[in-house]
Amino acid sequence: MSLLTRRAVISASSGLFLARATAARGLEIRRAAPAEPFAMGVASGDPSTDGFVLWTRLSAGGGPLDAPAVPVAYEVAEDEAFRRIVRRGRRAATPVLGHSVHVELSGLRPGRPYWYRFHALGAISPVGRTATAPEHAERARIAVSSCQHFELGWFSAYRDMVAAQPDLIVQLGDYIYENSYAQFSKVRRFDAPEPMDLDGYRRRHAVYKSDPDLREAHRQVPWVVTWDDHEVENDYADQANLKGLEPAIFARRRAAAYQAYFEHLPVRPSLWARPDQPRLYRRLAWGDLVSLPVLDGRQYRSPQACNPPRQSGNRPRRDCPALIAPDRTMLGAAQELWLDRTLKAERGRWTLLAQQTVVAPIETPDGVMSDQWDGYAAARDRLMRSMSRPSVRNAVVLSGDIHAYMVNDLRIGQADAAPVATELVTSCLAASHAPPARYGDVRTRNDHVRFADIERSGYTLIEARPRKLDIDLRAVSDQADPKGATQSLARCVIEDQRPGAKFVV
Repeated sequence: MSLLTRRAVISASSGLFLARATAARGLEIRRAAPAEPFAMGVASGDPSTDGFVLWTRLSAGGGPLDAPAVPVAYEVAEDEAFRRIVRRGRRAATPVLGHSVHVELSGLRPGRPYWYRFHALGAISPVGRTATAPEHAERARIAVSSCQHFELGWFSAYRDMVAAQPDLIVQLGDYIYENSYAQFSKVRRFDAPEPMDLDGYRRRHAVYKSDPDLREAHRQVPWVVTWDDHEVENDYADQANLKGLEPAIFARRRAAAYQAYFEHLPVRPSLWARPDQPRLYRRLAWGDLVSLPVLDGRQYRSPQACNPPRQSGNRPRRDCPALIAPDRTMLGAAQELWLDRTLKAERGRWTLLAQQTVVAPIETPDGVMSDQWDGYAAARDRLMRSMSRPSVRNAVVLSGDIHAYMVNDLRIGQADAAPVATELVTSCLAASHAPPARYGDVRTRNDHVRFADIERSGYTLIEARPRKLDIDLRAVSDQADPKGATQSLARCVIEDQRPGAKFVV
């Protein structure tokens, strides 16, 4: 990153440091309560064996709160009635962070549920439910979602998700969309143009929090999140952007989007220790059963191959030597090294690698898509070598991005080689679907694609046990129907130490 770009990023995000200092001092005011200060709900995330992070953001009925710092109290209990409160504390909700509050807790008992709530401005928040991770587990249920466009569909799949009572919801990116699509019919509309600054991104996130099914999923289940591109701008790659703007200019927009993301999601503040270099890659675990490395495939990646300088964009490529250039990276050198060391020390029975886009090579009629791992072939080879370490007992990649379901065999070397891992691509939760001209005959062109559906929205439900993973691809009947039902589209099983999915009739 150049000195000029670094200064732009630091300037755009320096308020985070001030907000932390204010919160540490416990700056307080007393004001009359606005209408519904907890209208955006509550959330929890990143559970460990002794804690988790709690989140809320104060507002005036979902709109910006016109106030200086506001004292917020929190309570954590071992029962829903709050008869056994085990943690109490206070934080300052400051305007510098949009009056958001993050509470990072530790020292709790492993493998049990907890309930939490906030108090502020004379109001009490909804009661949230969360849990600490167990030290040992015989079962884990994980729901995987991706790509939710507010205008193009209702988020009814979250109702089915909550009913399934997962231990975790893993969101693989495109939690918000910055852009609208004039060519598609809409079930509801954004309330503002495409965001370009912090106020704009805050407003876009607030619109998303108006969806009751999304809020309820946050209230009921701890989340693990990472971002893709639409949290900032479609197809951006590090500082490369659609308009080819100078890095110092785009850096300001990216920093604003990153801050708004932090303000609206249950992300640990310790990951945001340096606001100019927020870190989302990390590892979580559910006992000794599931290891969950979480990747950031946007912040550090090389620009897509064969584009003009500084310009991003996902395009089909065939005669493009840069596709296989060894110095191109999806994750950046530091994250690649971290992941390799993490997998070298792997101890979980199932390694579920949570990341954004399709890893398997996918040949389309016009070539390969430059924004997917196909555009970073050497980096994919390094990823596959890391996942093939002897310490990794069962490697499964969780992917999203392309608005289609796929189940892929991941191989090293020859096309007819035995699979070393399985890729589960979840469809959009609600968005436009993958173009038929690109993916309609994907299985004919790619024999390692074991299943594909490009017409349905939904999510993926995974049940992990020591001897197998049960996978349920769950699809919504109609994303344009707010009462749409969700049911199983396809089921498959991955057996312990036997890569490759077996489909259940």
